[in-house]
Amino acid sequence: MDLHARYPALSDLKSRARRRIPHFVWEYLDSATGAETSTIRNRAALDAVLFRPAALRGEITPDLSTTLMGRSYAAPFGIAPLGMSGLIWPEAEKLLARHAARAGIPYTLSTVATRTPEDLAPEIGDQGWFQMYPPRAPEMRDDMLRRAREAGFHTLVLTVDVPAASRRERQTRGGLVQPPRLTPRLLAQVALCPAWALGIQATGMPRMRLMDSYADQTKTGPLPSTAHVGYLLRAAPDWEYVAALRDRWQGKLVIKGVMEADVAERAKGAGVDAVWVSNHAGRQFDGAPASLEVLPAIRAATPLPILFDSGITGGLDVMRALALGADFVMMGRPWHYALGALGQAGPAHWHDILVKDMTSNMAQIGAHALSDLAGRLVDRA
Repeated sequence: MDLHARYPALSDLKSRARRRIPHFVWEYLDSATGAETSTIRNRAALDAVLFRPAALRGEITPDLSTTLMGRSYAAPFGIAPLGMSGLIWPEAEKLLARHAARAGIPYTLSTVATRTPEDLAPEIGDQGWFQMYPPRAPEMRDDMLRRAREAGFHTLVLTVDVPAASRRERQTRGGLVQPPRLTPRLLAQVALCPAWALGIQATGMPRMRLMDSYADQTKTGPLPSTAHVGYLLRAAPDWEYVAALRDRWQGKLVIKGVMEADVAERAKGAGVDAVWVSNHAGRQFDGAPASLEVLPAIRAATPLPILFDSGITGGLDVMRALALGADFVMMGRPWHYALGALGQAGPAHWHDILVKDMTSNMAQIGAHALSDLAGRLVDRA
């Protein structure tokens, strides 16, 4: 089957994924918070970035390669963390880690994933990043760092934009709680998705396995999906917390969720190796500006590498973020739409869509390399 003939774009993958995963899972994956206007702003900001088409430039074979924090990559994108990945598609973390290792792109394992760092050690190769929601207890923090390091994860991503649980009304209406429980209403939805159901039957109902290993430090029953055990073990980090991590983590350190230039400016002095511009794809706060809107000011404020996410739906969007100052683009939802649509074949197909889209669009604007993108922007003034 020619996947590009049937699923040439992310919209095709989303449509098929929605039919293949239960409704309550879809609502968890696809929803934001509030009225979801932040997702609209993310899309509008990306659409507003235009490039000048080029003519009479001869044949162009774009080079997508780049370097980030001392490592070389064939393409400027990777896999962002997404909590409870294994709920969206059975063994999602392992499937994504395997693809990342084969393709040579970063894969970021969430603290609240359904697999532990140790589970992924045989799969991840040299592409492992670990995303941390910071525990309050220093001993728990240090143990998590030890486990990630010993499992081969070399880059630590501290998420700094979740000081409190968001409400995520669509997700709440969907009926998901943590740990997941299949009520009669949810079982009826599962019955309509046999491939998902068989996979979950084989792997067991997804749980936050890393958090489970520390569960004796908190006593609680079932929780709303927006207030899981991960939140109960987490403290809102500050610069002192960043300093403590820097002292205890020998690899690269990234802070994720930066939307202010002054935070980015201060990061280098705190020993941070890169900043990650993100409004959490609209899942935390519906009153935030689009991530792309703040990117140029953050670029001007720091010499550090900048990662970017929020709203990316194709290779042209990757180009837009790079042209405005990002060094690398990360995506979470799209990889999971691909898994929901095509199972284990999904990540490689989505990767191929991105590469083909970037190659075509860069040729259209006469860009031989990623460094040419900014010079082909249409003046936004």
